[in-house]
Amino acid sequence: MAESVQEVKQQAKKSMEKAVEALQRHFARVRTGRASLALLDGIRVEYYGTPTPLNQVASLSIPEPRLIAIQPWDKSVIPAIEKAILQSELDLNPTSDGNVVRVPIPKLTEERRKELVKVVRGMAEEARVAVRNARREANSELDRLQKEKAISEDDQRRMKDEIQRLTDEYVAKVDQVLKQKEAEIMEV
Repeated sequence: MAESVQEVKQQAKKSMEKAVEALQRHFARVRTGRASLALLDGIRVEYYGTPTPLNQVASLSIPEPRLIAIQPWDKSVIPAIEKAILQSELDLNPTSDGNVVRVPIPKLTEERRKELVKVVRGMAEEARVAVRNARREANSELDRLQKEKAISEDDQRRMKDEIQRLTDEYVAKVDQVLKQKEAEIMEV
């Protein structure tokens, strides 16, 4: 009996943790004025007819704060790398010298920074909704357990309070991650 109540709490916590982790992964792909290898995470390069993650066809590095260097293991893939970056939604212009693809990260305009802040706020709201959905699922599971007389009303109330504290904690984590990303975006 007590196990199932703890399982409900653990499942809720796991779902909330996943929501925060997913938000952090999404934020890593949002371009700021600084070079970050995470920007290129979603890029796939056409390599021998197969869409392949960029980091599997080249080594990536950041030689300067506003530059990403891509050194392909096979030089014949350079045009495909340039094409994949140009077709991405990152708005970046790669250049190549035949050996290395360089991706300069331009400074963001004030207007673009404000747009990006709106985008990350929307992502954060989605994460908050995911956290609240985990709370709702946990609470309905507790209601079901109480209906089946597996737990008392007092236990149900106590667990719902714990689930609410957990929800508040994870919403605060989402807000903290958002605050950091906003500061990073607005940094000139």
